[in-house]
This record gives sequence, C-alpha cells and structure tokens, in this order.
Amino acid sequence: MRWFLDTEFAEDGTKIDLISLALVAEPGHFYYACSTAFNPKLVNDWVRDNVLPKLPPRDAPWWKSRTEIADDVRDILLHDGKPELWGYFADYDWVALCQLYGRMVDLPKGFPFWCHDLKQLMEDRGVDKDALPFQTTDEHDALNDARWIRSAWLHLKSATVAASTDLR
Repeated sequence: MRWFLDTEFAEDGTKIDLISLALVAEPGHFYYACSTAFNPKLVNDWVRDNVLPKLPPRDAPWWKSRTEIADDVRDILLHDGKPELWGYFADYDWVALCQLYGRMVDLPKGFPFWCHDLKQLMEDRGVDKDALPFQTTDEHDALNDARWIRSAWLHLKSATVAASTDLR
C-alpha cells in the first residue's frame, strides 16, 4: 500500500522531537496523531507561531503516547503488506517516524528503510511546485500536508500516465 507521510516536529540540531504525524493512504483514508511527549515550552518561535496553533485541543482523541503512535503506525502500515511511503522534503519526517521505534535496526519487520521524496521526483522530472494542485488548507498541519502530498503525487501520476511513462 502506498502512504503519504507528514510530520510536525521540533528540532534543536541534535534532536528531532515528534509533535504530530499523519499518514494518508492512496485511496484516501488516514491516520493522525499528536504526541503527548513533546514539550511545547521547548519549541522555537517558528514552531510556536506556525505549528502549535493548528494542533487540536489537548483533550482531543488524537493525543497519544509515542508508544501508542508507534503501535498504531506499525499496525496500519503492515496491515496490507509491504508499505511504500512518500513525503515532501521528507528527510526529517522519516527520521521522526523511525525514531518511534528507536534505532533504524529496530524498525518493525516489513518496514522499508527509506521514504520516497516527492520533491526529488519533481526535480528529476523538471516539475515546479506551481504545476501541482494548490494547497488550499493551512500548511504545517501534518494531516493537511499529508493530504496535499497525496494530491500532488496523484497529479504527477496522472500527468505521467498521460505522457505514457510510469510513476511506480
């Protein structure tokens, strides 16, 4: 199954601290969670201004421990066989997801060891972001961003199919 990943995180140059994570499946169903473990007092001003206001209230059901998120993500991604993940500028998103399990070698059996990056595909194909569907919802909300990544990938796929070349 193909999944589109986005996270919001705080980082200080040595640590990537997961704030929220979203996975949107190619058919459109999704998973969203916010980590109860991150400390909002330790985030930088940019995260405070651009990410924290978009999080749901702390009493919403999306707030979970890192262990609960890790268990959910494992069960969701491995449910239908080997997952394929896509992100946009996904390096830190991928690390934030993998760190839910500890070291890279501790990833659940069946997980990939890498994430496809839409930005890299765009560069390889000479596609500018302006050629993709406009992101009509707020950026820096993991679920909205993951939905946009899916939309952008589907757009690239349909354009590629029209050009008679296959996009995985």
